[in-house]
Amino acid sequence: MRYPDPFLAAHGYAGAERIPLAADASFRRYVRLAGGPRPALLMDAPPPEDVRPFVALARHFGAAGLSFPEIIAEAPDSGFLILEDFGEATHAALLDAGADPLPLYTEAAEALAALHAAAPPPGLPAWDAATMARATAATFLDWWWPATFGAAPSEAVRQELDEAIRAMLAPFAGAQGFVHRDFFPANLMQLEGRSGPRRTGILDFQDGALGHPAYDLVSLVEDARRDVAPEVRRAALVTYLNARPGLDRGAFLGAMAACGAQRHLRVAALWVRLDRRDGKPGYLRHGPRCWALLQRALSQPACAPLRAFLDAHVPEAMRRNPEG
Repeated sequence: MRYPDPFLAAHGYAGAERIPLAADASFRRYVRLAGGPRPALLMDAPPPEDVRPFVALARHFGAAGLSFPEIIAEAPDSGFLILEDFGEATHAALLDAGADPLPLYTEAAEALAALHAAAPPPGLPAWDAATMARATAATFLDWWWPATFGAAPSEAVRQELDEAIRAMLAPFAGAQGFVHRDFFPANLMQLEGRSGPRRTGILDFQDGALGHPAYDLVSLVEDARRDVAPEVRRAALVTYLNARPGLDRGAFLGAMAACGAQRHLRVAALWVRLDRRDGKPGYLRHGPRCWALLQRALSQPACAPLRAFLDAHVPEAMRRNPEG
């Protein structure tokens, strides 16, 4: 963790106590600054991270009335930000402590509906079928495949996967909006004294893009890192759809299945990359959940192209973490 003492001093935090927070799978690190002018966090985002998208999105959606952290100070060239501190009550921490999941998930779904209803900022990168196909190949073919089969896939296999993902997602290309891409309990905060969608603070949104909003609802109710009870999933889905009555529900559910299949395959293989490349084997414990979620998604008609690819190349018995 780097400590930019002149930057902190310039904004009144020279004498603040520095309390490191738990790290995640990214390169970003956070430190709580206690005893400064106001409660705050220091974000340290060294290259290849870039804080500029974070700043732009925080200000855009904060102005739209959503609970995104205020940017107190920034040094983008160095990769440092001082942010509003939302506290410690992440939805993940509350769930781990035994909180009732139903109100947390319905509040999150309410905030997500408001986020998707707000106009997205200009200049977002695409999270379209082509990008999602490349992202899937970057984990599934580049890491899971050689770890499982002992050799890299052929170019023909690469082409087939690309075509399958594109074909699966093509029917839903018309619905475009802001996509957070990691909308799940670890990135959500319960905020006291706020009402409606603002009760939920939204974090780690810097990888937001322009894509289908169903992707975010899948991230929430088909979480790669924790089980979500069927009744909680249903309640969150109803909350979201009721808040967005103009949606074609049938098409949206089909998009959820397709986005879910792509996400679950990509993330199941991401855990392998984190293990083999980054020395983080603990993430492999989430593999069985992701493969099970993928199997459920593949049962839906919208996922027929990806199901056909996997049936041709990966027997069901091999759809799991690699051995060894």
